[in-house]
Amino acid sequence: MLFPKTALKLNGLVVIVISLISYYFSTSITALIPSFFGLFLIILHFLYDKNNKLIAHIAVLLILLLLAGLYKPMTGAIDRGDSFAILRVAVMMLTTLYVFVCFIKSFIDARKN
Repeated sequence: MLFPKTALKLNGLVVIVISLISYYFSTSITALIPSFFGLFLIILHFLYDKNNKLIAHIAVLLILLLLAGLYKPMTGAIDRGDSFAILRVAVMMLTTLYVFVCFIKSFIDARKN
């Protein structure tokens, strides 16, 4: 399992790249919304320190908002039967969920110590 800081950067990059790919194929400006979340996650990656609880909690809040925000595009892609869109959104959701698990595990480990 990756450290939360590394997972945060990975998720930010994945979300930005896939969001840009989605925009290229759909030309809908709303496809760029996840890229702004990805940009904020990258910024939080640079601000994140192992002992900085505030940044970690802000990151988890943004991760939860991103995960909740990706729900509607996933249901829309499923309704349309667009397998490429389902794949793109699923990859963003899975990496976001993975980062969430990394942070929760680090919170639990910090609590034990």
